[in-house]
Amino acid sequence: MNNPQISVIIVSFNTCNLLRDCLKTLIKESGTINYEIIVIDNASKDGSAIMVAAEFPDVKLICSSENLGFAAANNIGFAKAQGEYIILLNSDAFLRPYALERALAYMQANPKIGIGGARLINQDDSWQPSARMFPSLLNHFLVKTGLANKYPKSKFFGRMDRTWADSELEASIDWVPGAFSIMPRKVLEKIGYFDETFFLYCEEVDLCKRFKDADYEVYYWPDVVVVHLGGESCKSLTNLDISTSGNQIHLWQMRSTLLYYRKHHGIVITWLWMQLESSWYLLRIWKNIFNNKSKVNYSKMIRNLLKQAWHETQGGKISPPRPW
Repeated sequence: MNNPQISVIIVSFNTCNLLRDCLKTLIKESGTINYEIIVIDNASKDGSAIMVAAEFPDVKLICSSENLGFAAANNIGFAKAQGEYIILLNSDAFLRPYALERALAYMQANPKIGIGGARLINQDDSWQPSARMFPSLLNHFLVKTGLANKYPKSKFFGRMDRTWADSELEASIDWVPGAFSIMPRKVLEKIGYFDETFFLYCEEVDLCKRFKDADYEVYYWPDVVVVHLGGESCKSLTNLDISTSGNQIHLWQMRSTLLYYRKHHGIVITWLWMQLESSWYLLRIWKNIFNNKSKVNYSKMIRNLLKQAWHETQGGKISPPRPW
């Protein structure tokens, strides 16, 4: 039997029902493509692995005894994949018609593309940031201060998420979210798998940067459409600090951001990012100290988490032991 054209890798963590729908949609929308599906279950407690084994016997199921995080779990899938191209697909992401076929066609037409990404949308068809710029102190400042949101059509202020750009036009960009991405397996093996220093968050940014540094392009395609719910796995972790925007986990984000800046920009920029973030929440404490106790407490919590993340990563130098 010939090797598949595509290996679809899905990391699952406590999203049993969504995973079922994801797999059904993937199989339905696969068209004439020769593909394989690899599911890595990150020690789910909701019966996800049992469901896959019972309802999708053709899926290659790999069960981990612990939560390895996004990077390490996908790396297991990378090593098992036989396809010419590898697709990363979140368990809460659902392909729209022809997404798989179009993505494959784009990759086959341009060997200089290292990673391609989809147009991510919400359930109501509204747009999600899908074509992004690499993190920088400037980009972080524009987003944190709200200037990016206030002037989304400005090429300068809206630079981070490229909100100024026409979402209907394909583009060569910096990085694409890991909810859906496609890459040539041979190129991935040359560049290297995900950096397992990142347990969750920033791993796809780091990988895209390594592709770009090796002179491969990262592309966004508007007609490769994927519905992405976002943050579903995090909802099962009730004992952690959850962000109010997108159900993101604060501490994990901070650790990964510190690790990313230290790896790609050095200790000085990493320290400056830390000071920028901490100073912003100090200003918010001063602003709200007499009229909004909840905002003051929230800002204090964020500053304490920043100090914790800095300490645990030694200023972005080391990754805390898994699982985070």
